[in-house]
Amino acid sequence: MSKINEAKNILKLIGMPVPQQNDLCGYTLLALLGLKEDSSWYEVSNDFIRIHDIIVFTEENYGIHYAENSRETFRKSALQNFKIAALIEDNAQPTNSPNYRYKVTKEALDLLKAYGTNKWEKKIKKYLKRNESLISKYENKRAMTKIPVQINGTNFTFSTGSHNKLQKAIIEEFAPRFAPNAIVLYVGDTKDKSLYKDYTKLSELGIEIGDHDKLPDVVLYSKEKGWIYFIEAVTSVGPISSKRLIEFEQMSENCHSGKVFVTAFLDMKTFKKFADSLAWETEAWLSEMPDHMIHLNGDKFLGPRN
Repeated sequence: MSKINEAKNILKLIGMPVPQQNDLCGYTLLALLGLKEDSSWYEVSNDFIRIHDIIVFTEENYGIHYAENSRETFRKSALQNFKIAALIEDNAQPTNSPNYRYKVTKEALDLLKAYGTNKWEKKIKKYLKRNESLISKYENKRAMTKIPVQINGTNFTFSTGSHNKLQKAIIEEFAPRFAPNAIVLYVGDTKDKSLYKDYTKLSELGIEIGDHDKLPDVVLYSKEKGWIYFIEAVTSVGPISSKRLIEFEQMSENCHSGKVFVTAFLDMKTFKKFADSLAWETEAWLSEMPDHMIHLNGDKFLGPRN
């Protein structure tokens, strides 16, 4: 039997749903294990690898080409379902991070090394018997890495990563200092683009929400001041450039509240990286220096200070 057929047979035997018993999922499993056509199952490994690595491995070792733009298909069709089944785990990075990787769990690795041997039947019975507890174990492990955040008095969790750490700082450090008593109208998550949303209020304020991709990372509203804050959290891409500012202005052309545009950074190093692309008439805030703001506002704040 060929390796791809063996991989699909294993996926069937461990109880993966029929849609996850196809070639793409089979090649994904083989790549995660580093298993070539002439390799034996006891030679499998479980190093962390990227989806890009899966695509390259499949073409180099099995002659099957998948385009780079099929990465989302691998993620949704194979990897997400493998994670749910506790067959694999990730390295607790945001899904949009270039460092996001997957590997086979040690329990699954121990099982797969026995495939084709006289130990297989005994090991798979034990594995299937433990499967629910394994799923619970890895769910708890993922939950422990979540970032707690309180949004409008309700507890939520962000997925891990520097981007969400910065968003937490915006809500818990920026808002009390520069938007006191403001409420959160929108905040995304690297794994859930609409973690919290109040589209009704956004619409009432005249904010166009037809294209969610154009919304900033965080939207705050201060009823006391009549201000709405458009805040981008920047760790690697996406400051409020002149182009982005125009998009926000177009989105909010029917909004009569005062508009404040802020790009938030974790530190001065990241700010310096993007400083020359920030739009005038916006603000910059650094979470490592939470009491201060950087104003890119011409002569608005020019004058002697007491």
